[in-house]
Amino acid sequence: MNSDLQLLQPYPFEKLRALLAGAVGNPDLSPVSLSIGEPKHEAPGFVLDTLAREMGQYSVYPTTAGVPALRQAIVDWLNRRFAVPAGWLDADRHVLPVTGTREALFSFTQALVQRDPDALVLSPNPFYQIYEGAALLAGAQPHYLACTADNGFIPDFDQVPAEVWRRCQLLFLCSPGNPTGAVIPLETLQQLIRLADEHDFVIASDECYSEIHHPEQAPPPGLLQACAAMGREDFARCVVFHSLSKRSNLPGLRSGFVAGDAALLAPYLTYRTYHGCAMPLPTQLASIVAWQDEVHVQANRELYRRKFDAVLDILGDVMDVQRPDAGFYLWPATPIDDESFTRRLLIEQNVAVLPGSYLSREIDGFNPGAGRLRLALVAPPDDCIEAAQRIRTFIRSL
Repeated sequence: MNSDLQLLQPYPFEKLRALLAGAVGNPDLSPVSLSIGEPKHEAPGFVLDTLAREMGQYSVYPTTAGVPALRQAIVDWLNRRFAVPAGWLDADRHVLPVTGTREALFSFTQALVQRDPDALVLSPNPFYQIYEGAALLAGAQPHYLACTADNGFIPDFDQVPAEVWRRCQLLFLCSPGNPTGAVIPLETLQQLIRLADEHDFVIASDECYSEIHHPEQAPPPGLLQACAAMGREDFARCVVFHSLSKRSNLPGLRSGFVAGDAALLAPYLTYRTYHGCAMPLPTQLASIVAWQDEVHVQANRELYRRKFDAVLDILGDVMDVQRPDAGFYLWPATPIDDESFTRRLLIEQNVAVLPGSYLSREIDGFNPGAGRLRLALVAPPDDCIEAAQRIRTFIRSL
């Protein structure tokens, strides 16, 4: 077996299972889980209807590049959502459908990174663990950029040494951030594009939470939007990853896309052809109608807004917690260490959460996720409110 597999750390939920081994939730209370970021809102009926109607297409081998209509629907959505001028994005060159962005983030790294013990892959810390695993199995070293309350949970890119940028082959961004919900400003994205030009690295922007934001606030900017504002029609060194999992409550559909620099996507398509990850035709056809509709997305935002309002009203005076810029996570500080808080909360109140330290790495004795929790407000509103009330009761008992 590949010896680099030994470098992989347990996934956060493996650590959570070990932490909770032998712990039994309070039997007098029904279980509520805020630990996993799996949307529980109703999937759009018209998307499911399309899937059912196109079941016969499972008898056809799909192409890796996807059908032209799907690529065009994605281009049209990107143009509308991120103010990309019409004609800049070519559906044949700048877009590839993927079977969920998780596999795409991983496989893109394998295709891009030139194996070198000196190579670095930069990511925020805390982070989505795929970034780290992808770097290690591509033969590069992960390099972590701390996201703390002091820097607004966005890495201080000005403090990154030039030597680190020189060794960087790939920079992962996550905006809105998982788990912090922080949104990287357009000006910062443009600064990073200029750094990528100067030091010749690629930016991979994970924007899967971009459509979950306060309905009355401006939507989070994206990397292609930054390119468009700079007049970069070639989107050089820039790729973005989007998904229907969060936007459309379709995590099981495994449908997303990668878009951006055509010079990168052409060889990546070759990799994917060998990788064997073509999206089934019924999924592609259902994805088309999902990307074409915004009504269900707007309803989804409103439901999350109501949950944030209610939960923050309950927890605001007992926890150090703020509304995120976007996304569906809360990232509160804990009055005791995050592991003890998590275990005791399950035992006493039957509420499952995820310790923040499991989403971060300790660097020079500092773990930026320690003493925090990730609360995924994905459950139905009544369950989120019930969980918040139990967390409040637990904190007051400490």
